[in-house]
Amino acid sequence: MSADGRRCALRCGGSQRRIADDWIRERGLTHEQSAVLAYLSKNPEAIQRDVARATRTSAPSVSRLLAGLERRGLVQRRTQDGDTRSRRVHITPAGSELIQGFEEAMDRVEDEILAPLGAAGQAQLHDLLRRLASRIEPPSLP
Repeated sequence: MSADGRRCALRCGGSQRRIADDWIRERGLTHEQSAVLAYLSKNPEAIQRDVARATRTSAPSVSRLLAGLERRGLVQRRTQDGDTRSRRVHITPAGSELIQGFEEAMDRVEDEILAPLGAAGQAQLHDLLRRLASRIEPPSLP
C-alpha cells in the first residue's frame, strides 16, 4: 500500500475511533469497561476467567474492573454452587441498556465513511478486506 493509502486508512480508522471514544465517554465508561459489557451481553453467565481471557486482561485487573462495574450496578458476580473460586458474571439490565445502540452507532459511522463508494464499491471493499483478513492469523488469547 502506498503512503497515501496508509494515510487514508488511518484517517478513516481515526474518525471511527473518535466517534467510538465519544460514545463510550458520554456513558461514563472506559474502553475496557465497554469491552467487558459488550462481551457479557453476547456471553451471558460467563466465568470471570473467560472475561479476562476475552478482553486480554489479567485476572487481578479484570477483578478490579468488574468490581467497579458492579458498584455501578452494571454487572453482578455470583459464585457457582460448590466452587467459591469460580464466579459467573452477569450483565444487569442497567448494563445492557447503557451499551445498547453502540453497534448501530458504529454502523452509521461506517455508512457515512463509505458512502462515497456506493453500494458496489462498498461490496468490493468488504470482499477485499475479508480476503486480507483470511490470511492473517487471529491473535492468540493469553
